[in-house]
This record gives sequence, C-alpha cells and structure tokens, in this order.
Amino acid sequence: MAFETITVETRGNVGVITLDRPEALNALNAALIGELATAVRRFEADTAIGAVVITGSEKAFAAGADIKEMADKTYPQAMLDDFIGGDWQAVGQARKPIIAAVSGYALGGGCELAMSCDFILASENARFGLPEITLGVIPGAGGTQRLVRAVGKAKAMEMILTGRFMAAEEAERAGLVSRIIPDAELEDEAVKVGQKIADMSLPAVILAKSAVDRSFEMTLEEGMRYERDVFYSLFATEDQKEGMAAFVEKRQARFRDR
Repeated sequence: MAFETITVETRGNVGVITLDRPEALNALNAALIGELATAVRRFEADTAIGAVVITGSEKAFAAGADIKEMADKTYPQAMLDDFIGGDWQAVGQARKPIIAAVSGYALGGGCELAMSCDFILASENARFGLPEITLGVIPGAGGTQRLVRAVGKAKAMEMILTGRFMAAEEAERAGLVSRIIPDAELEDEAVKVGQKIADMSLPAVILAKSAVDRSFEMTLEEGMRYERDVFYSLFATEDQKEGMAAFVEKRQARFRDR
C-alpha cells in the first residue's frame, strides 16, 4: 500500500513513520490518521520490529487536527461518527514502544498524538500546546487526561484554559519531554534509542510498558501486585535464562523474543 500523507521506513529493527503533509504543517486529517494507524498496526504485526518512531518535519511535528474537517460538524455527527476514536487510538493502544521525535510545533491533536506515544524526545525548537480553548472547544483526543498526568494539575490547567505554548526547555523540566536533542540529531537519536529498546527481550519490553501504564490506573498496592506477577511470569521465558546467564558469564545477551 502506498501512503499519501506519511512516509514509512525500517531502520534496523525500528519502524519510522514520518508525518508528511508539509502544506498543512502536518495537520491531522482523517486520511493521515487512517494511514498512521495502518502503519502502526503493520509494525505491531512485524516480528522483526521492536520499537517505532513517529516524527514530522523540522517546522512541525503536527500543528493540530485539521480544523476544516471539523468546523461544520454538528453534535450528533461528532458523537455518532466518533471521529477521534478508532484510528486516533491506535498509537496509545500499541503494545510495542513508540517514541515521538518532536521538532517544531506539536499543537492540539499533534500534542495529543505525541503524548499518546510512550515518551517524547524533543528538538531545541519544539513547542507544545493545547490551544483548543481558543476555538471554542476543549482537547478531545486525550489532552486533558494525559497532560495533567505528565506535568501536574497547575501547568496543565493553565495551558488548557489559556492555550499557552510550552517551549522544549520548560517541557523537559515539567516532565512532558524525556530529553532535548539538538535539532539536526533528533531523528537519528530517536532511532538509536528505539534500536536499544529493540535489542532487549520483546516480551520483557511489552510487559514493562504494560506495568508502567497500569500505574496510572491502579492503587499502589494493586500496581505492585501486578508488577510482581508480571516479573514472575518472565521466568517462563528463554530470554530470562539467557539474560541472567549472560550477566553471570560477563557477555552480551542474545535475546530471541521467546
């Protein structure tokens, strides 16, 4: 399948998806979201892929959802179409780790897309924001939920109620961004990090991601119990035997994802 709004490539064991609507600053229309979901699901099914990177252009990761597609919708249409359900959730529901490599603007739906990834690496010129309030609406693809978990109530409330943008340095201090990378090195560094993840045992990676995600949904006691059960379950894998044998023997582990 040829894509029209994204480009897709494989670099080592890392899938790279680049948003590619430069004329619209990578605004997220239905076609792009559909193609993005398809690409993510293909990488999910590809046993050679251990991690995925989503990126955009130097000027914009994604400058928001496509307002032209939404402007004339009525409430019944929006509710019944559920147009920010379905494919919009594909990234957040992926089992394999997904890294957002953000340069330039990540606004509205673009910020929500970045936050639905497992972590964000940002260039020095990255800008994050949820300006939906200036359009007479609110974030609808997870912004009110994920931002407060990332940066706390005070910053999230201010950004959502005023539409203020957050620069990369502030985003890193606040915990929204994992690291800031020089602009020219961003994509290569994201792929490098993705490859490091892909070199690990995939069952362990998937379960580690699951345990961290569950921490937002469980009490501490429930989360500790889930973590412990998952930890024990990995002793049924060949990779656990290999990883611990390699440590004892002072050599590099050779994981086989089983």
